Amino acid sequence: MNTKRFASLRSVALLLGTLLLAACQSSGIYQGVPVDTAVGSSANIESLTAVIDSNPRDAGAYNTRGIAYGQAGKLDKAIADFNTALQLDPQSYQAYANRALVHRRLGQMQPAISDYTRAINIKPDYDVAYVGRGNAYRQLGQYGPALNDFNAVIARNSSDARAFHNRGLIHQAQGQHQRAIEDFATAIGLNPNADEPYIARGISYLAINDPNAAFSDLSVAVNLDKRSSIAWANRGVALELLGKTKDARRNYNKALNLDASNDLAREGLARVNKGQRSL
Repeated sequence: MNTKRFASLRSVALLLGTLLLAACQSSGIYQGVPVDTAVGSSANIESLTAVIDSNPRDAGAYNTRGIAYGQAGKLDKAIADFNTALQLDPQSYQAYANRALVHRRLGQMQPAISDYTRAINIKPDYDVAYVGRGNAYRQLGQYGPALNDFNAVIARNSSDARAFHNRGLIHQAQGQHQRAIEDFATAIGLNPNADEPYIARGISYLAINDPNAAFSDLSVAVNLDKRSSIAWANRGVALELLGKTKDARRNYNKALNLDASNDLAREGLARVNKGQRSL
């Protein structure tokens, strides 16, 4: 492949790939926790409502139903239940952390940070709140406080995959790709069934000019989540850098079919199509 063309592709991969990754990592009400449709089902919510009707001062029941509403996407009702749980039990660190998760889903990072901090003040070793607050700081670009929270979890609990993964994202955003790769590798070792660390490590491999390793990681990612537009698009970049333009085109098209707003895939498809016309 022409050296100038390779450098151009690599620049595109770094710029758009990282931006798309950031968008991916901020999605989902319970980041790093799979959605359980049974928890958010109407039947489960009705059952929890019956429990509350029989004991309207059960803070734990409101907290549990709030989680169910969150899983069902009924965020206003989730907030209302967490509020009630906290009125009944102001020391419920779980309710503070759960309410913070919904604030994050709504894009309300400062209220989320406040709720996570309240949870930590009640239970200083509550790793869930540290990871959540770290993610809120990271989404605000406040990398120092975010690193402090992730490092605190890692120092106390070296088996928390979420802390390693999210610390890796900060290293990646700061251009420290070798350090990022190490953290993603640890996260993968702790939880090999999550696609996000493979996507993240694949993007960092692209950044250090290792498309073979990137292709390997991104292939695992699409096998774990075939609907990840970001994984397909970055896999297309890896294939393009490896000179496999037909396969790259298929990956870019797959990414766009899943998400028509995927700029990385659109730009990549335009490049490979332009290259085909110029032959």
